[in-house]
Amino acid sequence: MNSVIKSRRYFAVLVAVVAAVAVLLLWPKPQRYITDQGVVWTTEYHITYRAAKPLTDSITALLQRVDTVASVYNKQSRVSAFNAGHDIVMDDILERLVRASLVVNEQSGGAFDPTVMPLVNAWGFGYKTGQMPTQHVIDSLRQFVGMKLLAIEGNRLVKRDDRTQLDFSSIAKGLAVDEVAAMLRRNGVTDFMVEIGGEVYCAGVNAQGKPWHVSVDMPGDDPDSHEAALVLEVDTLGIATSGNYRKFKQDGNRRISHIVNPATGSSEVSNLLSVTIVAHDCMTADAWATACMVMGTDATQRMMEQRTDLGVMTISADSLGRYVVWSNAPFANLIPEK
Repeated sequence: MNSVIKSRRYFAVLVAVVAAVAVLLLWPKPQRYITDQGVVWTTEYHITYRAAKPLTDSITALLQRVDTVASVYNKQSRVSAFNAGHDIVMDDILERLVRASLVVNEQSGGAFDPTVMPLVNAWGFGYKTGQMPTQHVIDSLRQFVGMKLLAIEGNRLVKRDDRTQLDFSSIAKGLAVDEVAAMLRRNGVTDFMVEIGGEVYCAGVNAQGKPWHVSVDMPGDDPDSHEAALVLEVDTLGIATSGNYRKFKQDGNRRISHIVNPATGSSEVSNLLSVTIVAHDCMTADAWATACMVMGTDATQRMMEQRTDLGVMTISADSLGRYVVWSNAPFANLIPEK
């Protein structure tokens, strides 16, 4: 009889232990704010998110995947293969880049055009070291620049001129931001901020339980300065800024901007110093920021005054060198009230 009682007690204890272990294993782990940071494409990234465990490996894998598709500095990437003269099979990332580029190219009247790569190289801002090109060189290169020289045939991207090349540097960072944001959501993360080289996407709230605040830099002569022009309050939105004050070359007293106009083939010179775009995704914001820098102050303001799907702020210089700040209504609505 005692042995039966003991065995029953042992069984009861065993069941209790197993139940306790099961509860511990199944009980949700406490979430905390985690920050991943590093360097990709010669620029820094900072990703903050609320989760039970770090997702560093997934973030790294995503950034590497975008690199193997879209980086002109990776000789093994799909874009590098295309630039070397090969028609290529598009994966989902490359197809998104191409189709988004076609949309922004059409809507911007050709101001955004990733086939500008030969001209970017000629001006010394690409993967080749170029000198100051002559007008003759510029005119010769313009012959194989233009989205009309690309074609999508099934799942293949083909070129109508073997010399046509692609440069997705003005849209790929935005896409990478969106890809990381989508991965975080797939893992149940609702509160996060993803920033890669100044391109940002935010959702939910920060560690203080408040909306994410994103600072927009004021243009300046010092490319390393980060004086805030203003702060935006954003949720489920992408932000991108493009300007001519950080990435440039000096030719005597002349500043050569990295912004190359596909229509003229020249480094774009205007009084427009920076453009900040807010959109529903960062890839769109990234592409339009470059398009507006090419378009210039007046054309940007005329177009964006009518659009409600994009928030836009321009910072330009007047004839006396003073900053002039302009924004459309969707952008102004994101500025917190003091």
